[in-house]
Amino acid sequence: MQQASEAQRIAVVTGGAMGIGAEVCRRLAAAGHLVVIADRDQAAADKFAAELIAAGRRAEVQTVDVGDAASVAQAFDAVGRRHGRCDILINCAGIAKVFPFLEFPLENFAATMNVNVTGTLLCAQHAARLMIKHRWGRIVNIASVAGMRVVGSGRTAYGTSKAAVIALTRQMAVELAQYGVTANAVSPGPVDTPMTRVLHTAKFRKEYTDAIPMNRYGSTAEVAQAVMYFIGEEAGYTTGAVLPVDGGFLAAGARDLAQG
Repeated sequence: MQQASEAQRIAVVTGGAMGIGAEVCRRLAAAGHLVVIADRDQAAADKFAAELIAAGRRAEVQTVDVGDAASVAQAFDAVGRRHGRCDILINCAGIAKVFPFLEFPLENFAATMNVNVTGTLLCAQHAARLMIKHRWGRIVNIASVAGMRVVGSGRTAYGTSKAAVIALTRQMAVELAQYGVTANAVSPGPVDTPMTRVLHTAKFRKEYTDAIPMNRYGSTAEVAQAVMYFIGEEAGYTTGAVLPVDGGFLAAGARDLAQG
């Protein structure tokens, strides 16, 4: 089948109404792609889509709850019926809560794994079935440095889920390569988003910042730029990769020993 030109590609972004997902949508739309803002918050998605359209971009809304298998199936069926394809999938939707390990609620652990891992799996499966028809596709999963290194106490579910997302990304990469579909992950360090403003206390924010060589939180724009590399035509030989965007957090050990 004939491939779509870059300007004709259909890009689905889960969790696209705010935070990292919204910034990814802005950049995809600015690059000429038709952006499907896939989010369970329809009001926020509608408002954001209107903003993009007013700026001359192509955008539409698809309501989806990635934690609900039926909702995911319905959403991608709708995308398939409207466009006949899905060329780019960015899995940004995710949840996080903090509890001490010994008291970590089972229901929250299960909910976090369901949204962050199973939701990523289901969206990627449905998107890939549309991609392989055209022998081209890009899947980018938003993981986290919390899935690569323990960030702090209380992240039993979140860190575990993001480690699973990284492993899942590699599995996708291996099995989808034969169809011209790549799968990669971006692992942000702390980013200033609505979720981190709620989740990170002032004490945690200071301690985290002190552990980062760049001594600051990242921006959604810096994460989105990493995503844009993976979806480009020139990244066709890059698959199964995990790119930290973390200000040097993973590279750092004990800091400032020379000052002692």
